[in-house]
Amino acid sequence: MPDPDYYIGLPQWNHPAWHEHLLASDDSTPLKGYAGSFNSVEGNTTFYGLPSADAVTRWRYETGRDFRFCFKFPSELSHQNGLAHGDEVLLGFIRRLSLLEEKLGMLWLQLPAAFGPAQLDLLAQFLMQLPAGFRYAVEVRHPAFFERGDADKRLTDLLAQAGVNRLAFDTRVLFRHPADDHVTREALKAKPRLPLRPVATAGNPMLRFIAPLDRSLAEDALDYWAGRATKWIEEGRTPWLFFHTPDNAHAPLLAQRFAEKMSGFRGFTPWPEPSLAQGGLF
Repeated sequence: MPDPDYYIGLPQWNHPAWHEHLLASDDSTPLKGYAGSFNSVEGNTTFYGLPSADAVTRWRYETGRDFRFCFKFPSELSHQNGLAHGDEVLLGFIRRLSLLEEKLGMLWLQLPAAFGPAQLDLLAQFLMQLPAGFRYAVEVRHPAFFERGDADKRLTDLLAQAGVNRLAFDTRVLFRHPADDHVTREALKAKPRLPLRPVATAGNPMLRFIAPLDRSLAEDALDYWAGRATKWIEEGRTPWLFFHTPDNAHAPLLAQRFAEKMSGFRGFTPWPEPSLAQGGLF
């Protein structure tokens, strides 16, 4: 079986609104059900703490050959220590997730908005410490990195030289259509409002995309990203694409819509159709 052309997933593999669609049978675990449709997961929980070794090993055996896990670096490294004095934390993070073996996909570093051009030397030192043999991505949030000036160029050059992917977080549609419901208000407070820099600095460009609750408002943006992902694939790269909505209840349908636009490329398997008794949850 050929490798996927792209990796696609959601920010989590378990959500109450998904159970009847993504679980293949009554005795299936949420991860098994999720992995029946998606070939990756964004994995934010490691930002707050490491999973147990038993859990990581179990995840490896609950997923198919093509499935890949992405995990965020711990906040102790990125936010509390500012990438300094974190050798022990970094080593523990890598060792624990290496239990996934070939299913460890992308390790991504989210830097706070206060981490700006003056700290690029720290980032360079941190990237030099990273063990070889893994895929890495970096998400920045300081406005200077989005102004297409010297800071942007320095960051892009640094990542390209290190073979590290620059992560794009696309929140444009969410902020363009600021609804007044509770979950949207919370998302608007939590997500960064920044321009887009869809730069491929290595072989696995990574996207995090969030749409409003009204997914139809994201059609043009999904068209854009399908075109961009197709271009990357044609260049020999393998994109990693993760889809969010404000409460993620409808994130699977957003990802499915993107996959429809990527027709002809292998990366997504439709989940089981709901039975009539389930009443069409979505």
